[in-house]
Amino acid sequence: MTESAPEPAVQGSDEGTDEAVAPPLNVTALFAEAASKSGLMWVQPPGDRAWPFWHAWADDTVYVVSGPGEQSLPWLPDEVQLILRSKDTGGRLLTVQATVHGIGPDDEGWGAATDALRAGRLNAPDDVVDRWARECTVRGLHPFGAPVEGPGHYSTTSGAAPVPPSEATTATWRPWHWRGRPRRRRGNRLPDER
Repeated sequence: MTESAPEPAVQGSDEGTDEAVAPPLNVTALFAEAASKSGLMWVQPPGDRAWPFWHAWADDTVYVVSGPGEQSLPWLPDEVQLILRSKDTGGRLLTVQATVHGIGPDDEGWGAATDALRAGRLNAPDDVVDRWARECTVRGLHPFGAPVEGPGHYSTTSGAAPVPPSEATTATWRPWHWRGRPRRRRGNRLPDER
């Protein structure tokens, strides 16, 4: 008769209880799936609001381009937070820390970054990579560490932010139909109202 080794205890469980502990969440797989399915995420520099941006996901890196003719992003420090949304519900799915590094035309990763970005760019002209090299900033964002927020561990705040000021907002004049349809329209008079 051979003795078998005792089964290892499940991490986080007490030997005296019958409760099963859920297996740990594979954040890398969740992040990769969400980043590859969704073309939009938010970047939040420390002390600033969250900025939405379109991106390309390749080689475990989030690639982003900004500048003239592209999306507007602020200067990004060495570390930022990335906020991913669920493609199904549109709600916040995962928040992770990420390191930021610029990618220039002379860098080794330029070809891979611009190939991924060009494939994800809608209506990209033929010379878009040359324009990015001259006028725009291409960045790579590498997620790292444990998630700040994730399934089962979300912040209790709503995450809603005020609309940022812009020239496109209407502060004074409003269109005539802003308050809804008028109660009576032409041709809708009752017969005795002449």
